[in-house]
Amino acid sequence: MPDPAPSPRSADFPHHVVERLRFGDTDQQGHINNAVFATLFESGRVAFLYDVDKGLPPAGTQFVIAQLTIRFLGEMRFPGEVIVASGVSRIGNSSVTLSQALFVGDACTATADSVIVLTDLESRRSTSLTASVRAHFEALAIEA
Repeated sequence: MPDPAPSPRSADFPHHVVERLRFGDTDQQGHINNAVFATLFESGRVAFLYDVDKGLPPAGTQFVIAQLTIRFLGEMRFPGEVIVASGVSRIGNSSVTLSQALFVGDACTATADSVIVLTDLESRRSTSLTASVRAHFEALAIEA
């Protein structure tokens, strides 16, 4: 059986958000519940995608998540903090794929890929990424 891919490092990602783990995030086994991992990734996505100073999203549009894949690599426990690291692994015509990872200290506890689609608020249909949005995402590209 081939060796598994090495775990990513926090430094592999251009964008970081720190979240505090809460007692209410724990489950009966005393570790952070798997559903909370999705919420942590969402916090990182929102901070990454919604930046009014950079015109994200462009006026009249919004970002919609179309797919989320999470790979659980380790446990997290309360109390503590987790780093949500994010970067762009693919840019399409109207979509972008974000690759993310959760880190407690140097340990990667999960990775995720999410496909995000830019949609028109009025028609509720996908719309092409603008040149400025594309350039913003290109500057945050990582090797996936």
